[in-house]
Amino acid sequence: MKKFKIIAFTHKTTDINDIGKFHVEDALVKERFETLKKAFNLDELLYLSTCNRVEFLISSNQKVDSLFLKKFFVAFDSNWSANDVDWAIKNAQVFEGDAALRHLFSVASSIDSLVVGEREIITQVRNAYEKCNALNLTGDLIRLAVKKTIEVAKDVYTHTNISKNPVSVVSLAYRKLRALNVKQDARFLIIGSGVTNTTMAQYLKKHKFANFTVFNRTLANAEKLASDLNGKAFPLSELANYNGGFDIIVTCTGSAESIITPALYKRLVGDDKAKKVVIDLAIPNDLDAEILNNYDVNLIAINNLQTVAKENLLAREQEMDSCKAIIDANIDDFKQILKTRKVELAMSEVPKKVKEIRETANEVFAKELNNLDVESKQVLDKILAYMEKKYISVPMKMAKDILIEDAKTK
Repeated sequence: MKKFKIIAFTHKTTDINDIGKFHVEDALVKERFETLKKAFNLDELLYLSTCNRVEFLISSNQKVDSLFLKKFFVAFDSNWSANDVDWAIKNAQVFEGDAALRHLFSVASSIDSLVVGEREIITQVRNAYEKCNALNLTGDLIRLAVKKTIEVAKDVYTHTNISKNPVSVVSLAYRKLRALNVKQDARFLIIGSGVTNTTMAQYLKKHKFANFTVFNRTLANAEKLASDLNGKAFPLSELANYNGGFDIIVTCTGSAESIITPALYKRLVGDDKAKKVVIDLAIPNDLDAEILNNYDVNLIAINNLQTVAKENLLAREQEMDSCKAIIDANIDDFKQILKTRKVELAMSEVPKKVKEIRETANEVFAKELNNLDVESKQVLDKILAYMEKKYISVPMKMAKDILIEDAKTK
């Protein structure tokens, strides 16, 4: 367990606008993290990035101290200044061993989320693992940790009220939108077709909104979402040429800079003087703050939702003890899983060794075997095959029984 470490940046310790500094474009993930893993000789690496947190899951015997962090952040982004690196070191939370596992369980169970009870995080953890695993960044330890993490999160959601009447960032934004008494024929511009915007679009569709135009860097993804909404799709590069008007913008992209600049907004709004609504769920924000000084805009952004999130936390505090009890029990269970896995890996050589012994025996007793008739040879082969099977299974069963008994006595 000591090899398992997490370097985290969350809304609890870091301004969520600054967390955007850690955003890595999808096309660059493979190159950036393969280089990072190799540079630090890490056994495993997983990168989790959401709208309000970034987590680096690491398997390594190295000590994650300030010196390691400095080298790590310099390697993470060579364009960072010394001030950026110092900022990252200051804001980084480092977890190791049991504490790292507890933190990961808490993240996936949403008790560490911006909005407590937000189920979306469990999908984000799973997707982050699948992406990094496909890039050969992860291995056995992180695989087992993530598998157990998902089980724990489901257990928490099932046996506590932490997710009763769940309020995610998206649902909070939607509730604020509904409070504005928006008309059903409102024209929506949806910029970005990732998980967050897709979830928001489903809310809108469910409540009978039907006028959608979707923009996305990859046109195929825009078309997929637009098809589900019976709307229109365009590549993001065409946004500046759009003249169909809008009442509401829903935006969430992975851009490191503002997508909606003052000049772009001016072209989009044209001569329309009506008050507009912008739902900006991106980190960093997609909407340039200068726009708010020159236009009548009702902005709904993640920053605005933090107060409500804190209220939710207070309302659900009574569930925390139950959640933590489940997490603590599963930490002990995971340690047992790791012990069993170590035995499995150690025993994986047994079949090979048994076969080698059998082959050696055939050579040693070759003369005697040649003197046997066909039927006797067949019987002997069956006996050896049976014994070979037992020699493989019995030690494994005995080892597991010892581990189980050892766990019971603790």
